[in-house]
Amino acid sequence: MKLSALTSQYVAYKQAMGMRFHTEACTLQSFCRTMGDIGVADIAADRVHAYIAGAGPVTRFWHRKYEVLRGFYRYAMARGYTASAPLPKIIPKPLQFVPYIFSHEELQRLLDASSYCENPWSKLQPYTCRMLILLLYGAALRISEALSLTLADVDLPASLLTIRESKFYKTRLVPMSSDLTRALGTYVAQRAKEHSTELDAALFLTRTSAPVARKARYPSRRSGRASSRRPSRSVPAPLWSVPSACQSWKPWSAPIATSSSAAARTSEPSRQYW
Repeated sequence: MKLSALTSQYVAYKQAMGMRFHTEACTLQSFCRTMGDIGVADIAADRVHAYIAGAGPVTRFWHRKYEVLRGFYRYAMARGYTASAPLPKIIPKPLQFVPYIFSHEELQRLLDASSYCENPWSKLQPYTCRMLILLLYGAALRISEALSLTLADVDLPASLLTIRESKFYKTRLVPMSSDLTRALGTYVAQRAKEHSTELDAALFLTRTSAPVARKARYPSRRSGRASSRRPSRSVPAPLWSVPSACQSWKPWSAPIATSSSAAARTSEPSRQYW
């Protein structure tokens, strides 16, 4: 059986069982493009190993690809499409993740950068970009969780956010500090002047009242034109690391830290960004 046909069959089988299987489907599509549309039994082990290994160091992405392909080959072997799985026998250990703690200056530069959204090429307004950064930092949300929020998920009197069907399809309540609650209340009031106040409307909207997407276009500092190109991974502490930095300590119960040591967190006075 052809690889593309079997992967489509496998994805449909998993989704019929109630799984979303979106990320795994993307991995299998990438695997098909790399291998070509050949028979499943004709795929060489060295090509599979090269696909899993990639070009860089071993990361958790190595293990995600391995797990997806292990499930796929288990499905193929059980149905007689191949006799064995050409997967690596030795599983390397990933590099240990070390969270990055933003300094005062770095956090302030992130917030100041929201002023570049004044550019007409930007889809986001400055106050929207600033509130998104504050919410990522102050509530330790994933970017997908923040962008999925609706007005109904925000309970300002109780200082709570409802995060619906996030990781592992679970819903949870996230408390907010009084400072973050006030900042979010100010944002909601300003947002109401320009956008819909229906409870099912997205919390974060573009200038044209469309929900903010993860791959939105932002203005370039050099040209002033919008760009969807991601910043280089060589730049320290990118914006998408904000939730990881927050999850290493509780921002609603401790001052903003410039050091990872407990002493620095408790001895340094809190700085107001709200």
